[in-house]
Order: sequence, then structure tokens, then C-alpha cells
Amino acid sequence: MNSRYGIIFDLDGTLLNTLEDLADSVNSVLERRGWPTHPVDAYRHFVGSGMPMLVRRAVPREVMDREEVEKCIQEVRGEYSRRWAIKTAPYPGIQKALEGLSRKGCAMAVLSNKPQEATVDVVRHFFPDGLFTIVRGALPDRPIKPDPDSALEIAGELGFEPSRMYFLGDSNVDMLTAGSAGMTGLGAAWGFRGKEELLQAGASYIIEQPLDLLKFFKADRTVI
Repeated sequence: MNSRYGIIFDLDGTLLNTLEDLADSVNSVLERRGWPTHPVDAYRHFVGSGMPMLVRRAVPREVMDREEVEKCIQEVRGEYSRRWAIKTAPYPGIQKALEGLSRKGCAMAVLSNKPQEATVDVVRHFFPDGLFTIVRGALPDRPIKPDPDSALEIAGELGFEPSRMYFLGDSNVDMLTAGSAGMTGLGAAWGFRGKEELLQAGASYIIEQPLDLLKFFKADRTVI
């Protein structure tokens, strides 16, 4: 591997603003069932731990029946499969930042808690082919973030020791993943959760705007 830096990117809230499509998908199911819906902003704290947890956080607390919740999860998956590209878009500056990092020789990967097939489809839709060496979502036989296993596997496939890897994400889940994997956590201040949560979860650096990544990964930067 000739790349100077290895970077793993979270997807939702880091590369893409997916919040409205996710909120609309869940709210559609809640409304259909006669349950209270939530403002879009509330979903900033519902997302990040996979679709099942998103739905469990959104349904009324008194809905305890496991079978009922599982039905809701499947209904939301169906709604989201039809809505995921309606309002979703890369954050301003993300495309230029990724292209610049690619020109600098950075090896880049995506690690999401979306299911694998959905993660691949979303990345393929919004980003050029070949930009990311590895695109990985949730797999049935693997624990999701903040478990470090998938991040460590990606580091191995990219040819870097974990200590020479960076992990950019917008939530405590991402920073905990970075810490558990022995990687340097970069907090995306533009994402869903904000700087305070990122710092409390162990972010080593806060990146204010996507294009600041090009300043951070200067040619003479020494990888931690």
C-alpha cells in the first residue's frame, strides 16, 4: 500500500445528510399506526446505532411488544428503501474534500451501521466509483459500531496498523469505535450530534468543515 494515510468515514451525518429521509420514513410508519411523530431534529439523537435501534427509539415507550416493534422495523426498512435518495445529499464541500484527499494519496473507506447492501447502494449513488477502497455496512454475522472489529478489519485490508488510521464521524458511536480500535478519532462538527458529544466521546481532533480535512491532512503531516 503506497497510501500515506488511511481514513475510515462514517456515512450518515458525516458524508451525507440523510436525516430528513430517515425521519420521513419513520414518521410515515408512526403516522400510519396512529402514533405520535417526531420533528426532524429529534432524529439527530435517534440515528447512529442501526435501523432497529432507530425505530425502537422512535416508537412510543408503551409499545413493548417485541413482535410489534419488529413489524415496525420492517415497515420502516420498506419506506426507507423508497425514500433514501429524495432529500439526502452530500454535505457542502464533501465532494471536493474527498477528491482532494484522493489526490493526496489517501486510502479511504466507509464504515456504516446501515445494512451492507444499502450502504453500497447509497455510496455508489452519491460518489464516484473507485473513490473508496472499501465500503462496508452492517453484516448479519458481525457486531456493528461501536464494536471495533469491522474497523480493524478495514485497517488490515488497507495495509495500515490501527495506530496509523484515522476515523472520521459525527457521533459518540464513531469516536468510541475509533478509541476501541486504537485509531485517531476525528469529529465531524457539521454532522448530527455536535462538538460537545464528540469531545466527550474521545475525539482527538474536531474538523469544523469538510474542506478543513485538506488542511488537516497536509503533505508533511506525521500520522499518529
